[in-house]
Amino acid sequence: MTKHTFFLFCVFIAFSCSNDKLESKGFAISEISDEETVPEKSGLAKDSAVFQTQPYKVLLTAHPAHRLTPLFKVNYNKKTQKPFIGSTDFHYRYSEEIESGNNWNSHLIPGFEAAYGYNLVNISHFNTGTQKQQVLFEKPVLIKTIYYPAFTKDTLNNKPVTRNFYMVSAYDEDTNKDGMINLQDLRRFYYFDLEGENKRALLPENYSIQASEYDPANDVVYIFAKLDENNNGTADDRESVHIFWIDLTNPEKTGRQL
Repeated sequence: MTKHTFFLFCVFIAFSCSNDKLESKGFAISEISDEETVPEKSGLAKDSAVFQTQPYKVLLTAHPAHRLTPLFKVNYNKKTQKPFIGSTDFHYRYSEEIESGNNWNSHLIPGFEAAYGYNLVNISHFNTGTQKQQVLFEKPVLIKTIYYPAFTKDTLNNKPVTRNFYMVSAYDEDTNKDGMINLQDLRRFYYFDLEGENKRALLPENYSIQASEYDPANDVVYIFAKLDENNNGTADDRESVHIFWIDLTNPEKTGRQL
Protein backbone atom coordinates (compact mmCIF):
# COMPACT_ATOMS: atom_id res chain seq x y z
CA MET A 1 0.00 0.00 0.00
CA THR A 2 1.42 3.37 -0.96
CA LYS A 3 1.80 6.23 1.44
CA HIS A 4 -0.87 8.07 -0.49
CA THR A 5 -3.37 5.21 -0.28
CA PHE A 6 -2.68 4.59 3.40
CA PHE A 7 -3.33 8.26 4.12
CA LEU A 8 -6.67 8.07 2.32
CA PHE A 9 -7.64 5.06 4.37
CA CYS A 10 -6.86 6.98 7.55
CA VAL A 11 -8.95 9.89 6.32
CA PHE A 12 -11.95 7.62 5.74
CA ILE A 13 -11.59 6.19 9.23
CA ALA A 14 -11.23 9.68 10.70
CA PHE A 15 -14.42 10.83 9.03
CA SER A 16 -16.22 7.80 10.36
CA CYS A 17 -15.07 8.51 13.90
CA SER A 18 -15.77 12.24 13.81
CA ASN A 19 -19.24 11.71 12.37
CA ASP A 20 -20.13 9.09 14.98
CA LYS A 21 -19.98 11.75 17.68
CA LEU A 22 -22.36 13.99 15.77
CA GLU A 23 -24.65 11.15 14.82
CA SER A 24 -24.98 9.85 18.36
CA LYS A 25 -26.40 13.24 19.33
CA GLY A 26 -28.81 13.68 16.46
CA PHE A 27 -27.99 12.24 13.05
CA ALA A 28 -31.47 10.86 12.61
CA ILE A 29 -34.52 11.67 10.54
CA SER A 30 -37.11 12.26 13.26
CA GLU A 31 -38.25 15.75 14.07
CA ILE A 32 -36.16 17.16 16.90
CA SER A 33 -35.36 20.44 18.52
CA ASP A 34 -31.89 21.74 17.79
CA GLU A 35 -31.58 22.46 21.49
CA GLU A 36 -32.48 18.99 22.73
CA THR A 37 -30.83 15.62 22.90
CA VAL A 38 -32.12 13.15 20.33
CA PRO A 39 -33.69 10.00 21.80
CA GLU A 40 -31.65 6.87 21.27
CA LYS A 41 -34.11 5.38 18.80
CA SER A 42 -34.91 8.55 16.90
CA GLY A 43 -35.03 8.10 13.17
CA LEU A 44 -37.60 7.71 10.44
CA ALA A 45 -40.62 5.76 11.58
CA LYS A 46 -41.36 3.34 8.76
CA ASP A 47 -45.12 3.95 9.07
CA SER A 48 -44.93 7.66 9.84
CA ALA A 49 -46.88 10.30 7.94
CA VAL A 50 -45.25 11.98 4.97
CA PHE A 51 -42.96 14.77 6.13
CA GLN A 52 -41.77 17.92 4.42
CA THR A 53 -38.47 18.05 2.58
CA GLN A 54 -36.55 21.08 1.41
CA PRO A 55 -33.83 21.41 -1.24
CA TYR A 56 -30.46 22.91 -0.41
CA LYS A 57 -28.09 24.01 -3.17
CA VAL A 58 -27.57 22.60 -6.65
CA LEU A 59 -24.56 20.32 -7.05
CA LEU A 60 -22.65 20.76 -10.31
CA THR A 61 -21.43 17.53 -11.86
CA ALA A 62 -18.77 17.01 -14.51
CA HIS A 63 -21.59 16.68 -17.04
CA PRO A 64 -23.35 20.00 -17.83
CA ALA A 65 -26.70 18.33 -18.52
CA HIS A 66 -26.79 16.63 -15.12
CA ARG A 67 -27.41 18.48 -11.87
CA LEU A 68 -28.17 17.14 -8.39
CA THR A 69 -30.07 18.72 -5.50
CA PRO A 70 -29.89 17.30 -1.96
CA LEU A 71 -33.26 17.06 -0.20
CA PHE A 72 -33.35 17.48 3.58
CA LYS A 73 -36.09 16.69 6.05
CA VAL A 74 -37.67 19.80 7.54
CA ASN A 75 -37.54 19.83 11.35
CA TYR A 76 -39.13 22.28 13.74
CA ASN A 77 -37.70 23.83 16.87
CA LYS A 78 -40.06 22.77 19.66
CA LYS A 79 -39.74 26.11 21.44
CA THR A 80 -40.00 28.56 18.54
CA GLN A 81 -41.74 26.30 15.99
CA LYS A 82 -39.34 27.66 13.40
CA PRO A 83 -38.25 25.21 10.71
CA PHE A 84 -34.63 24.21 10.22
CA ILE A 85 -32.80 21.82 7.91
CA GLY A 86 -29.33 20.42 7.49
CA SER A 87 -26.84 21.64 4.91
CA THR A 88 -24.58 20.04 2.33
CA ASP A 89 -20.99 19.39 3.39
CA PHE A 90 -18.13 17.69 1.59
CA HIS A 91 -15.38 15.23 2.48
CA TYR A 92 -11.88 16.37 1.51
CA ARG A 93 -8.39 14.96 1.57
CA TYR A 94 -6.47 17.12 4.03
CA SER A 95 -3.05 16.86 2.45
CA GLU A 96 -1.03 19.18 0.24
CA GLU A 97 0.83 16.24 -1.28
CA ILE A 98 0.25 15.92 -5.03
CA GLU A 99 2.05 13.01 -6.58
CA SER A 100 3.46 13.25 -10.09
CA GLY A 101 0.64 12.94 -12.59
CA ASN A 102 -2.08 13.25 -9.96
CA ASN A 103 -4.27 16.23 -9.18
CA TRP A 104 -7.29 15.15 -7.21
CA ASN A 105 -8.35 18.67 -6.16
CA SER A 106 -8.49 17.41 -2.56
CA HIS A 107 -11.09 14.74 -3.36
CA LEU A 108 -11.01 11.44 -1.50
CA ILE A 109 -11.37 9.62 -4.82
CA PRO A 110 -10.23 11.34 -8.04
CA GLY A 111 -13.15 12.28 -10.23
CA PHE A 112 -15.68 12.04 -7.40
CA GLU A 113 -17.06 14.68 -5.07
CA ALA A 114 -18.24 13.19 -1.77
CA ALA A 115 -21.19 15.02 -0.19
CA TYR A 116 -23.11 14.43 3.02
CA GLY A 117 -25.45 16.28 5.36
CA TYR A 118 -27.58 16.14 8.49
CA ASN A 119 -31.03 14.66 7.79
CA LEU A 120 -30.25 14.15 4.10
CA VAL A 121 -33.13 11.93 2.94
CA ASN A 122 -32.99 11.94 -0.87
CA ILE A 123 -31.27 13.32 -3.98
CA SER A 124 -33.06 14.97 -6.89
CA HIS A 125 -31.57 14.46 -10.37
CA PHE A 126 -32.32 16.96 -13.15
CA ASN A 127 -31.41 16.64 -16.82
CA THR A 128 -31.16 20.16 -18.25
CA GLY A 129 -31.49 18.85 -21.79
CA THR A 130 -34.64 16.76 -21.43
CA GLN A 131 -35.97 18.83 -18.47
CA LYS A 132 -36.66 15.56 -16.66
CA GLN A 133 -36.52 15.51 -12.86
CA GLN A 134 -36.60 12.49 -10.57
CA VAL A 135 -35.38 11.39 -7.16
CA LEU A 136 -32.86 8.60 -6.69
CA PHE A 137 -34.86 6.77 -4.01
CA GLU A 138 -38.60 6.08 -4.22
CA LYS A 139 -38.98 6.59 -0.45
CA PRO A 140 -36.99 8.71 2.04
CA VAL A 141 -33.76 7.15 3.29
CA LEU A 142 -30.98 8.26 5.60
CA ILE A 143 -28.08 9.08 3.27
CA LYS A 144 -24.57 8.86 4.68
CA THR A 145 -22.58 9.89 1.57
CA ILE A 146 -23.20 10.46 -2.12
CA TYR A 147 -20.30 10.22 -4.57
CA TYR A 148 -20.95 12.08 -7.83
CA PRO A 149 -18.83 13.16 -10.85
CA ALA A 150 -16.67 16.08 -9.72
CA PHE A 151 -17.00 19.41 -11.52
CA THR A 152 -13.24 19.95 -11.27
CA LYS A 153 -10.67 18.62 -13.74
CA ASP A 154 -9.07 15.76 -11.79
CA THR A 155 -6.20 13.66 -13.08
CA LEU A 156 -5.02 10.17 -12.18
CA ASN A 157 -1.66 8.82 -13.33
CA ASN A 158 -1.22 11.64 -15.86
CA LYS A 159 -4.66 11.15 -17.40
CA PRO A 160 -7.91 13.11 -16.95
CA VAL A 161 -10.49 11.17 -14.97
CA THR A 162 -14.22 11.81 -15.37
CA ARG A 163 -16.85 9.62 -13.75
CA ASN A 164 -20.25 8.91 -15.27
CA PHE A 165 -22.22 7.39 -12.40
CA TYR A 166 -23.20 7.93 -8.77
CA MET A 167 -22.63 5.86 -5.63
CA VAL A 168 -24.74 6.31 -2.50
CA SER A 169 -24.20 4.95 0.99
CA ALA A 170 -27.50 4.91 2.90
CA TYR A 171 -29.73 3.37 5.54
CA ASP A 172 -32.79 2.52 3.46
CA GLU A 173 -34.66 -0.16 5.40
CA ASP A 174 -35.75 -0.94 8.94
CA THR A 175 -33.51 -3.99 9.01
CA ASN A 176 -33.56 -4.46 12.80
CA LYS A 177 -37.38 -4.18 12.94
CA ASP A 178 -37.51 -1.52 15.65
CA GLY A 179 -39.99 0.62 13.72
CA MET A 180 -37.39 3.19 12.69
CA ILE A 181 -34.81 3.79 9.96
CA ASN A 182 -31.70 4.93 11.78
CA LEU A 183 -28.04 4.20 12.44
CA GLN A 184 -28.81 0.87 14.08
CA ASP A 185 -29.89 -0.53 10.72
CA LEU A 186 -27.61 -1.98 8.03
CA ARG A 187 -25.90 0.60 5.81
CA ARG A 188 -26.09 -0.31 2.13
CA PHE A 189 -24.16 0.90 -0.93
CA TYR A 190 -25.85 1.58 -4.28
CA TYR A 191 -24.93 2.39 -7.87
CA PHE A 192 -26.96 4.73 -10.12
CA ASP A 193 -26.25 5.56 -13.74
CA LEU A 194 -25.73 9.13 -14.95
CA GLU A 195 -29.49 9.66 -15.35
CA GLY A 196 -30.06 8.60 -11.74
CA GLU A 197 -31.60 5.32 -12.88
CA ASN A 198 -30.76 1.60 -12.93
CA LYS A 199 -30.21 1.43 -9.19
CA ARG A 200 -28.12 -1.58 -8.22
CA ALA A 201 -26.73 -2.83 -4.91
CA LEU A 202 -22.93 -2.92 -4.84
CA LEU A 203 -22.83 -5.20 -1.78
CA PRO A 204 -25.01 -8.11 -0.63
CA GLU A 205 -27.97 -6.82 1.39
CA ASN A 206 -26.95 -8.68 4.57
CA TYR A 207 -23.79 -6.57 4.96
CA SER A 208 -23.30 -3.15 6.56
CA ILE A 209 -20.56 -0.74 5.42
CA GLN A 210 -17.90 0.13 8.00
CA ALA A 211 -15.11 1.90 6.06
CA SER A 212 -13.57 2.45 2.62
CA GLU A 213 -10.12 2.53 1.04
CA TYR A 214 -9.12 3.74 -2.42
CA ASP A 215 -6.44 2.05 -4.55
CA PRO A 216 -5.09 4.61 -7.08
CA ALA A 217 -2.88 2.09 -8.87
CA ASN A 218 -5.92 0.07 -9.96
CA ASP A 219 -8.68 2.70 -9.66
CA VAL A 220 -10.55 0.42 -7.31
CA VAL A 221 -12.36 1.18 -4.07
CA TYR A 222 -12.33 -1.39 -1.27
CA ILE A 223 -15.35 -1.58 1.01
CA PHE A 224 -15.02 -3.00 4.52
CA ALA A 225 -18.41 -4.39 5.55
CA LYS A 226 -19.80 -6.43 8.45
CA LEU A 227 -21.80 -9.56 7.79
CA ASP A 228 -25.07 -9.73 9.71
CA GLU A 229 -24.28 -13.23 10.92
CA ASN A 230 -27.11 -13.53 13.45
CA ASN A 231 -29.68 -11.94 11.11
CA ASN A 232 -30.79 -9.36 13.68
CA GLY A 233 -30.59 -6.50 11.18
CA THR A 234 -27.79 -4.56 12.84
CA ALA A 235 -23.97 -4.60 12.77
CA ASP A 236 -22.76 -6.11 16.04
CA ASP A 237 -19.23 -5.62 17.40
CA ARG A 238 -18.09 -9.23 17.11
CA GLU A 239 -19.44 -9.96 13.64
CA SER A 240 -17.06 -10.71 10.79
CA VAL A 241 -15.72 -7.97 8.52
CA HIS A 242 -15.22 -8.79 4.84
CA ILE A 243 -13.62 -6.74 2.06
CA PHE A 244 -15.35 -6.09 -1.25
CA TRP A 245 -13.91 -4.32 -4.28
CA ILE A 246 -15.52 -2.11 -6.94
CA ASP A 247 -13.80 -1.31 -10.24
CA LEU A 248 -14.42 2.41 -10.76
CA THR A 249 -13.57 2.20 -14.47
CA ASN A 250 -16.43 -0.27 -14.83
CA PRO A 251 -18.66 -0.54 -11.73
CA GLU A 252 -20.32 -3.61 -13.21
CA LYS A 253 -17.18 -5.39 -12.03
CA THR A 254 -17.37 -6.07 -8.31
CA GLY A 255 -16.24 -8.87 -6.05
CA ARG A 256 -15.18 -10.01 -2.61
CA GLN A 257 -11.49 -10.02 -1.73
CA LEU A 258 -11.56 -11.36 1.84
